[in-house]
Amino acid sequence: MIPKRRLGKTNVDVTILGLGGEGILRTYGHEREAYELINLAIDLGINYFDSAKAYTGCESYHGKALKKRRKDIFLAGKSHARDWKGAHAHLRDTLKTMNTDHLDLWQMHDMRTEEDIEEVTSRRGALEAFVEAKENGIARFIGVTGHENPSILRRCIELADFDTVLMPVNPAEPQYLNFINDLMPYALQKDMGIIAMKVYIRGMASKIPGIDTIEPFYRFALSHPVTTAIIGCDTIAQLEENVRCAWSFAPMKDQEMSHLSELVAPYARQLMYYKP
Repeated sequence: MIPKRRLGKTNVDVTILGLGGEGILRTYGHEREAYELINLAIDLGINYFDSAKAYTGCESYHGKALKKRRKDIFLAGKSHARDWKGAHAHLRDTLKTMNTDHLDLWQMHDMRTEEDIEEVTSRRGALEAFVEAKENGIARFIGVTGHENPSILRRCIELADFDTVLMPVNPAEPQYLNFINDLMPYALQKDMGIIAMKVYIRGMASKIPGIDTIEPFYRFALSHPVTTAIIGCDTIAQLEENVRCAWSFAPMKDQEMSHLSELVAPYARQLMYYKP
């Protein structure tokens, strides 16, 4: 069994590994591979599934693959719209595409700037649509995501009663923007569920000299007070490797985390800004 943790004030227990909406799920034309990946993830015990309106075919893949298995998972979606009308339209289309009558978690996607905050909190801004969706039971919980600036995410969770926050958690992040120190403690004070992303530094972890396995990066993330780490997969083999990391997870000691951070430090900025 994959261990579970409480997703903050939602009081829902989810697996410490979630299936991310990237990888093969952020494509078009790979229905068979996506179907196999999603259903195998459920078979292997994962119950947290990530998606987003912006992730090309991801919602469609879930809609086709889940069918009668929807009740077995915690399904998270996202909208990048900044106004009420756009967010409402995204939610309506998301529900139709994913063949469900509700999302377990609906997240305000990729908040980056003060202008984003002004837009979503203005009259008929997207925040109104999120609050309404929760009040109406269309979204059981609401959250916010971002990977550019921890101060922007902190401002978001100061202004609205979000249930969760999705943020980067890896040993490269503190080298330029420290989500772990600058955002995580405040989110914990508010009893928010913390969802880790960019755990493998966008797939670049294995390129760091002196590191021959990705497992330390997973252990690094889960050794912090996060609920789950969402990781996208290109192949079944990658999914199975991630599940093995979850099955065997043991918290890192402080000195282990420090050592990993030291190994990453010389390459951190290059890795975080890497563009293939």
